[in-house]
Amino acid sequence: MYRILIVEDDAVIAKEIKKHLQQWGYEADCVIDFEHVYDEFRRMEPQLVLMDIGLPFYNGYYWCSEIRKRSNVPVIFLSSASDNVNIVMAVNMGGDDFISKPFDLQVLTAKIQAILRRTYALASQLSVIEHKGLRLNLNDTTIVFGEEKAELTKNEYKILQILLEQQGAFVSREKIMERLWESDSFIDDNTLTVNMTRLRKRLEDIGVYDFIVTKKGIGYGVL
Repeated sequence: MYRILIVEDDAVIAKEIKKHLQQWGYEADCVIDFEHVYDEFRRMEPQLVLMDIGLPFYNGYYWCSEIRKRSNVPVIFLSSASDNVNIVMAVNMGGDDFISKPFDLQVLTAKIQAILRRTYALASQLSVIEHKGLRLNLNDTTIVFGEEKAELTKNEYKILQILLEQQGAFVSREKIMERLWESDSFIDDNTLTVNMTRLRKRLEDIGVYDFIVTKKGIGYGVL
């Protein structure tokens, strides 16, 4: 289930979008505290953000730039200011699409589906995920770096896959454990720590150092 964060200060519009997305099977949530939008983003760890431009405290461009400092998650701007200047600004600030208000919810859904498919679904069809010269083979759960190759355990492989799928962002320990539970891999907090230590050791064994970054209180990432 994809998670979508709605950053819209019009409560009526936000509620309508949330209800519609939930009917389509998405996990949707609305920002309430517009002074701390990034905190809400970090808490939910969404796969897509719907971002209004005119917001209290800081506008949508600001929050998009804050997200882009740490994550490549798709951002769709929503705004009644649909002139060329705003559209260009939205793209330059890291937006992936721009939808003018008022909009049809079916059109919004179609755009969301297209971006999610392009960003995630097609990537899942790949047999290899590569980052900074390291290749994770999805068919045989091995990693390759230069001439070196190593086999991963089921949990090590899944953890690395999760992190590589979210390149440029930090993934919380809770989200990693949730994903592992979904695949029937029993793992608790202590088990995750042990597996993360072993995974780092396997990476170092083939010459890959400091690949997984830990951010205290947030989680893990490959940047």
